Amino acid sequence: MATGYEPLNTLKPIGKDIWIVDGPAIRFYGMPFSTRMTVVRLANGDLWLHSPVAYDAALARALEALGPIRHLIAPNWIHYAYVGAWQEVYPEAKAWAAPGVAERAEKHGVAMRVDHDLRGDAAEAPWRGEIKQRIIEGSKIHREAVFFHEASKTLILTDLIENFEPEKIPWWMRIAGRFGRIIAPDGQMPRDMQMSFMGHHDTLRAGIEEMIGWEPERIVIAHGAWFEGDAVAELRRAFRWVLR
Repeated sequence: MATGYEPLNTLKPIGKDIWIVDGPAIRFYGMPFSTRMTVVRLANGDLWLHSPVAYDAALARALEALGPIRHLIAPNWIHYAYVGAWQEVYPEAKAWAAPGVAERAEKHGVAMRVDHDLRGDAAEAPWRGEIKQRIIEGSKIHREAVFFHEASKTLILTDLIENFEPEKIPWWMRIAGRFGRIIAPDGQMPRDMQMSFMGHHDTLRAGIEEMIGWEPERIVIAHGAWFEGDAVAELRRAFRWVLR
């Protein structure tokens, strides 16, 4: 299933020591969601894979040419589907999971090993000083780990913003997407996710304001068109419903 972001399974550099990889679409609620992985090469040469796309042997060889695959990041309770497949090939790689991932994977019979839980506002030791992180709290269901690659000034999100381009999705998905507020150029947090933060906007706002304070220049997201510039303005636009 194509995603509109071909070539798929191909490393696309977006800065020094940071790449994106667009993968095959995955079905979610019956809709074809594009997938995107972010790859960071740490100062020691190790590779950090955020929201891994479906395993592909040719992609794996291209990654090996950059460095050893050491860290597999499952950033929220939805984005863990392919971690197990990469673990099978790279058993030495450590899987880091946001709150709720391990429980959901077990519930749905998805085989994966969680080596470490992603914690609150302190970056984990292997990437401390290179990638900032925070768990966005306040939702009844959705807790997402967000990351900021300092050297390239890249903010790495997953589902907090979705930005589907109308011409790249089926017509019926456009209708649902407009209702859900996830259609470019005004992609936002999906409406159902917004509702899950009701009563806890202050907590969400604090997380958004911290991301703005990081002063990112670009934002990578998992679904749809990512933001190659004006990142702070895009954050203010996408979260205008919760920012004061």
